[in-house]
Order: sequence, then structure tokens, then C-alpha cells
Amino acid sequence: MRRRTLLSGLAATGLSPAMPSLAQGPAATTLRWMPQADVTTLDPMSTTAYGVRNHGHMCWDTLYGPDESFAMQPQLCEGHVVEDDGLRWVFTLREGIRFHDNERIRAADAVASIARWSARDTLGQTLRERTAEMRALDDRRFEIRLNQRFGPMLEALGKPSSYPCFVFPERFANVDPARPFTEVVGSGPYRFVAEERLSGARNVYRRFEGYVPNPRAPSLLGGAKVAGFERVVFNWIPDAGTVAAAIQAGEIDVYEQVAPDLRPILRRHRDIVVERIDAGGLVAHLRFNHLHPPFDNPAIRRALLHSINQADFMTAIMGTDRSLWAEGIGAFPTSSALANDEGIGVLTAPRSVDRARAALQAAGYANQPVTVLHPTDVVNNNTLTTLLTDTMKRSGLNAESATSDWGTVLQRRARQEPPGQGGWNALVVLFGGVDLGNPGVHPLLRANGRAAWFGWPTSPALEALREEWLAAPDLEAQKPIGRRIQAALWQDLPYIPLGQYYIDAAYRRGLTGIQKGLTLPLGIRRG
Repeated sequence: MRRRTLLSGLAATGLSPAMPSLAQGPAATTLRWMPQADVTTLDPMSTTAYGVRNHGHMCWDTLYGPDESFAMQPQLCEGHVVEDDGLRWVFTLREGIRFHDNERIRAADAVASIARWSARDTLGQTLRERTAEMRALDDRRFEIRLNQRFGPMLEALGKPSSYPCFVFPERFANVDPARPFTEVVGSGPYRFVAEERLSGARNVYRRFEGYVPNPRAPSLLGGAKVAGFERVVFNWIPDAGTVAAAIQAGEIDVYEQVAPDLRPILRRHRDIVVERIDAGGLVAHLRFNHLHPPFDNPAIRRALLHSINQADFMTAIMGTDRSLWAEGIGAFPTSSALANDEGIGVLTAPRSVDRARAALQAAGYANQPVTVLHPTDVVNNNTLTTLLTDTMKRSGLNAESATSDWGTVLQRRARQEPPGQGGWNALVVLFGGVDLGNPGVHPLLRANGRAAWFGWPTSPALEALREEWLAAPDLEAQKPIGRRIQAALWQDLPYIPLGQYYIDAAYRRGLTGIQKGLTLPLGIRRG
């Protein structure tokens, strides 16, 4: 309450608390952006963190991309043809496209980039398994020959999130995705200004004058990607109150994800627009590490189904306004056509830590320590993890928070060693609805062991159902498979959904070109 009162007073006086100057260059040519998280690595294939994903969309283009209705459109590609009953795809790149070193973007670059991406991405792994051959035909054309039809080809190559298929120069695309590169030679509308990077605080982008946008009107990532400013500066400020004061004082232009308790204050400011740009929301999840005790035992994982209360987690970060969050969330978010209520009673029945304790005892839990990765510098993650650790303790687990900053969490969650050797047991992860809509893209439903997303679950049942979904001819055939996937989720439990919530962005009046779907600096202009 003190923070709200302070900021209300600051808004009235037009003053802001003492803070470093955020402006970089003339305001008319610089967009000052407060991202949802710091850019912790320059290689977007090294993490699914959304701060790094958005950095990727600044610097690189994909072959296809979703427009504002999320229909896939050509981006670096001019188009494609499909032959041999869906087993041969031939893609043609647009004329005149160049990397930031002014080298032509060639078909060989696209082929190498798809190969690197498909080793990491869940949908890309499926494409790789079904590919008989992929090769450049000339500088502008390449083909993918399949041994089995792959319906979501364009959705795969145009994925906007959780490992988009960005196109890198061939020499970068040939780098093992397990070894992140540290130099940026992009293919997109902005180039990265390495000499101005301040790790943990600032990343700077400058318009690439040699960029050739596609000929369609701007529409999210499927139309012309317009660099509306000479410079874009990502200013990472961990304290939400400082950010709110800065946007009120005109020291930043866009606050990508407004802290929930600050929404009413910013809404009252006449020079600030608070708007829900991404209607898909975010879903919070408890992700288990399946490689090590105690969560290598599914019965121990299932014990927490007795005590996890989605409403508690959502209220902790969003308050009591039910328009801002939803409970009763299963395998798929509310925005997905596959959302269903199969077995949802495991999370909506009356909650009981006593039943959780009894289930842990019956499962043979031996009081092993449970290391919970806990980022303290990202507001919602911090709050959710605090509540999760407390719920685990009350449920009978010997849980302890491993507190650190966000960048350290991202590094540690990639480690497969036991917790005592730098690994982990559990963490809270957040994914947008765009990443969870179906089994093909849903990273947490992939259960192919050490090739799966961090946590590395193994579930032959979920993998078989995913294959069945991929083969289904239409949505009506997919829906019953979605229900069976949710039933398998409660049994094998690679994760537990903690609820879905909705975040607004805030920006200074006078900015135009804000596009719905994902909150990105692309297409925005001043005045």
C-alpha cells in the first residue's frame, strides 16, 4: 500500500524517484522499452525465456510468421509449393534479403537454421524425425523431402515463441545449439549494438538500413516488420515501483508487463494507455525434475494434487478480481480449442495438506531435500515460488528455496546433475497461451526423456497420444484426443498447472502501430 501511495503522489507532482537516466539519444528517434525480463543470452536457441525470444524477433526473421489472426504468412519466404502427396515441400526465399553483415540470405542458410532449430524445438524434433532429406536447390530455393506427411509444416517454421525458427548465417547455424553463440549477425529489422550492452541492465538495437520488409501490410509477424525507430533500448529494471514511476515521468515509453498491483495507478494517468495486447494470457506451472528423487516417483508427484490450489496461486499475484485470472486449468489454456474438463476434479475438489502428507508417506517419501529454483528479481515468479515452497512444506516435503536472479535460474535449470551438484527438483515456469494451444507446440507435454524440455519427463502414453493428434485430420478428431491427453497428464504428471492469468502492457500516449497478439517493439512509431 505504501508503494501505491508513493507512486500516486509522484504521478500528481510529475516527479520520479532518483534513478539512473534511461533516455538514450533524442526521444523522437529512440523507443525506451521495459522488457518482461532481462536478455540473459544472445542466442535464442539456448532458452525459451520470453525476454530472449523478444530479443530474437528484434534481430532475426523467420521463414513464415503469424499475422494478427495467427494465420501463417510468408516472411523471409516468398512462398512454397507442395508435391508428391505432401511429401515434398519446395520453398523460395524473397529477392534482396540480407544479413546484417550485408551478405545475401541464401537457401543454404535456411537449411542450416532449420537443422539447428529442429534439434531443440518440440515440433521441430517431430519434423526432423519425418524428414528424409533437406537441401538447397540454388541460392533462393530449398526442399524438404518427408518420409511421412507433416501437416503443421508452416506452423512449425513460423512458430512465434518457445524456439522460433530464426534464420541465421550458415556459419552460426552450424554451431551446436548446446553451445550458445555470443555474436549477433541478424536477418531482421534491427541490429544488436554489442558495445552498448550492459548485462543485467541494458540492451540496445539500431535500425538495419539494409532490411527489406515483406510486401504485405504490417500484421504481427506475418506482415511487413517495420523498424519505426532509429534505436530501441531495452532497460531492465527489477523493481516494479521504479518502472511505474519512470513511465509516469516519461522516462520509458513501454512497460511490457505491468505488475498487477500497479495497473490501477497507471490507468489513472492521462498520458498512459494500459491495454491487454496478448489476450492468450499466461499459464503458471509447477515443473518437476524427473531425473532425480523424489520426483522421479510419479506417486510422489501425484501427492501434490491434493494440496495445490490454483485459486491461491492466482490470487497471490493477481488479487481477487476474477476477470484477471482463471482456475480449473488443465493441459490446455482457455484460449485453446482443446481445453476440456477431463479429470479436472483432481485440482478442483476440496484441498487438503493432510491428504497430501498421507499420499507422500504411502508413496515412500524419505524426507529427501527438495530444491526449488527461486528467482527473486521477477515479480510474479518470485511470488508464485514463495507460495509453492510454502505449500510443499505444509504438504510434508522437505522443500527449500534456492534464491537467485533470473539469469542464474535459467542457467541452473538446464543442468541435469543431482540437486546437490548444482541441479534442482522443482520450479515455477510461465508460458503464454500461444505456446500451449496444442500437443504439437506444448513444450511441457513433450515427454521424450532427456530430449524433452527442462525437467526431462518420460511418458510413452503422452508421446503416443501426441503422435495420434498429429495424424488427426481435423479439429473434431483432435478434441477427444485432447481429453485423453489430459487424462494421461494427471496420471504421469510431468507438471501441475497452477492457473491462468492475464497481463496488461502500458505505453505512453502518442505511440502508434501497437499490434495485438504479442507485445513487441516492431511496427511501433511515435506520433
